Amino acid sequence: MNAAVPPDVDDGAEPRSDTPIDYVAFQAHPEFQEFKHRFRRFVFPIAIAFIVWFLAFVLLAAYNHGFMATPFLGMNVGLWLGLAQFVTTFGITMWYVSFANKRLDPASTALRAELEAIAAAGASHEPPTTGDPR
Repeated sequence: MNAAVPPDVDDGAEPRSDTPIDYVAFQAHPEFQEFKHRFRRFVFPIAIAFIVWFLAFVLLAAYNHGFMATPFLGMNVGLWLGLAQFVTTFGITMWYVSFANKRLDPASTALRAELEAIAAAGASHEPPTTGDPR
């Protein structure tokens, strides 16, 4: 069953007999919900802040030529703000990697281990297959 399709809607797909895991039900686990909440709590505010910062740069460049052409420390303000776009992009990337390593990866590893345990338990209860394995 497709996880994007609500459970009460038949998407026409046959249930897979080789997968003993109910992924839709697993998404309801408190640990998984906390993982999603932790991820979103970090990513959405940062993404919104960066979009606002980027759009401010674009709007200044498009409509405030005088300000962007103002000399500042040997270059104009527009060049400094353009370089700051690169600096903030790399800064946000490093911040996210650090956050993911400390806060997301341990939770992700635990969730994966739980799913693998469920899969192993489901696989051990399946009857042995008969016939030609080809």
